[in-house]
Amino acid sequence: MTTLRTERPAVRARSGRRPLPPLIFLLVLALVALGVWWNVFRQDADLRAERDAACAEAEAAPQALDPATVSVRVYNASDQGGLAQAVADDLGARGFTIAEIANDPSGREVTGVGEVRHGPSGKGTAAFVALYLPGAELWQDIRATQQVDLVLGPDFVIGESLATDDDVTAALAPAEEAAADC
Repeated sequence: MTTLRTERPAVRARSGRRPLPPLIFLLVLALVALGVWWNVFRQDADLRAERDAACAEAEAAPQALDPATVSVRVYNASDQGGLAQAVADDLGARGFTIAEIANDPSGREVTGVGEVRHGPSGKGTAAFVALYLPGAELWQDIRATQQVDLVLGPDFVIGESLATDDDVTAALAPAEEAAADC
């Protein structure tokens, strides 16, 4: 009797290589790539946060206005006579439109150098006027116009308390830079 033999492929001998080192290398490579991408995304998030902060600062900062478009009522809430007239003359020389000069008709007690009163629609205008009176508080009331009241307080000193045009320009510069970054 004869036996039939089937042909089988020859069995290859093992080469002795282990698959573990290449797998470890690929795992390390994947971790490095993951670390790089995480760093890129984190930096992108930081840049977006900085840009958003600059935009928020630009929106909150007073905008430069043409003084001729700003109508101001100058009120004296101090014991110094002629204070409102002197400040109104100074602001008028700078180009502001002076609507009224008088003693403070509101009866509110004003402390410090003064306050800037405005309505909701005059918030930006009031912030601009407040640059001319550093230390003044902003006071919002219910008026519907953009009319602004500059009320001079007991700590106001003629020749010292009003900011110069250079000081106002310097105060507006960061807002303009922030707007450029936005």
